[in-house]
Amino acid sequence: MPPETRTDEPVADLFRRHRSDLLRLAVLLLGDTSQAEDVVQDAFVALHRRWPVLADPAAAAGYLRVSVVNGARSAHRRRATVRRHLRVGEPEALPAADAGLLLAEEHRTVLAAVRRLPRRQREVLVLRYWSGLSEAEIARTLAVSRGTVKTCASRALAKLEDLLGGPDGH
Repeated sequence: MPPETRTDEPVADLFRRHRSDLLRLAVLLLGDTSQAEDVVQDAFVALHRRWPVLADPAAAAGYLRVSVVNGARSAHRRRATVRRHLRVGEPEALPAADAGLLLAEEHRTVLAAVRRLPRRQREVLVLRYWSGLSEAEIARTLAVSRGTVKTCASRALAKLEDLLGGPDGH
């Protein structure tokens, strides 16, 4: 059996099982479906290339998640560089055509508030509440300490409460 055949099937299986969740993660981090699709595709291509030397194939889903988060960070850096060098504001991204069908109005409001958070806080919340990762898994994914995850989550939730008019009714 050629080496690429041994690689193709496990990666194809991972693609079938994890692509949708990774795409949602990338869309939440980037706010752009097209870029999110590119980031997810790049993560799977990188995994396919590395599969023969992957130390623990059982950790491939985690590898993909880290790749998507890092890809989203790179995309944000590229956007910032383009804005800085062109000295032009980035036009407002249009929502995906199916966004209205996928999210109720209150979800869109919360998502808009999440997008206003600093990058690290946004990543922590998305990984915790959307992807359902534990503090330890988030720490490994973002290459930070569990304390940093706790601090970011706490600050992000406080900021969201403030942005969304928390329980004291502002």
